[in-house]
Amino acid sequence: MSGITRDRVLEALKVVRDPDLHKDIVSLGFVKTVHIDGDAVGVDIELTTPACPVRDELKQAAVYAIRSMVPGVKTVSVEMSSRVTQHDHRQKTTVLPGVKNTIAVASGKGGVGKSTVSVNLAVALAKEGARVGLVDADVYGPSIPLMMGITGRPAIHNQRLQPLENHGVKVMSIGFLVDPMQAVIWRGPMASGAVKQFMTDVDWGELDYLIFDLPPGTGDIQLTLVQTIPLTGAVIVTTPQDISLADARKGYVMFEKVQVPVLGLIENMSYYVCRHCGQREEIFDNGGGRRAAEELGVPFLGEIPIYTSIRVSGDAGKPAVLDTTPNGPAEMIMRIARNMAAQVSIRNAARSGEAEVDIQLS
Repeated sequence: MSGITRDRVLEALKVVRDPDLHKDIVSLGFVKTVHIDGDAVGVDIELTTPACPVRDELKQAAVYAIRSMVPGVKTVSVEMSSRVTQHDHRQKTTVLPGVKNTIAVASGKGGVGKSTVSVNLAVALAKEGARVGLVDADVYGPSIPLMMGITGRPAIHNQRLQPLENHGVKVMSIGFLVDPMQAVIWRGPMASGAVKQFMTDVDWGELDYLIFDLPPGTGDIQLTLVQTIPLTGAVIVTTPQDISLADARKGYVMFEKVQVPVLGLIENMSYYVCRHCGQREEIFDNGGGRRAAEELGVPFLGEIPIYTSIRVSGDAGKPAVLDTTPNGPAEMIMRIARNMAAQVSIRNAARSGEAEVDIQLS
């Protein structure tokens, strides 16, 4: 009779720990089923995001743990799936009932490539299998339609706007609703009202992540967003030089004051590598984003160098993250998107733990 049992398999899997959540995958509830057929073991593991940055490492560790710790096992198969965790809040559920997580991408100043980063993060998450939406909240300079390669006007169904879609991402922008040759000349309350309508009057359906590309600075639109829905978190985009970092810190302070957790910093335009000679030039300095993240006590999600292909792909409506060139910008952006998704899971797990404590104490 085989000595392989479900309890032994689970005990072995307790040595496999999620490095972000700091618990083993059994305690976290990731192990959904264990199949035993003679000397063959199959395990189904469900992660908290399809964009898990350590997905492959957890799978390899699970296979190794079972093989080395459960006597008699000859073959091991591990199936990985995911179910994105949700930022639970009554107000958010009322405004966006089908949206699990809301993420603001912000910058303290213009010209740091925030919209480019927003587009590529959204498409990266969609590539990983997540359901993603993108709100172009930069009402005065709506660039998302061009970068996403979308033209046309949204349809109306049941008195709600239907977002347009490309590259697996649902998108809404004021650029779909106004003549592209007309400047949007609105006072703050009108611009803020438009962004609010992008939440209340748009049929987003079921989404794992809804990303907001915010205008630069810390003005009316930012405050309207955080007052309308409790955000899961915010990401701040900066470039390496001191003036940009000073403004990034102001953005951090704003989110701190309105109690929005900062998921991390992204350093864009980190450096440039000449495609002819291979020499690296740090045009805007380098490493400032990492240093600022350390000073502020927030994660550093990664850096994106200056690539001509990123500019070309944005103008063509084909985000750089879709490029399959080895060692290109797509790989770096995918890592950053996975790091951001991991921070969302960490925040949601922390909130869930706080809720459990509240329940036990009440």
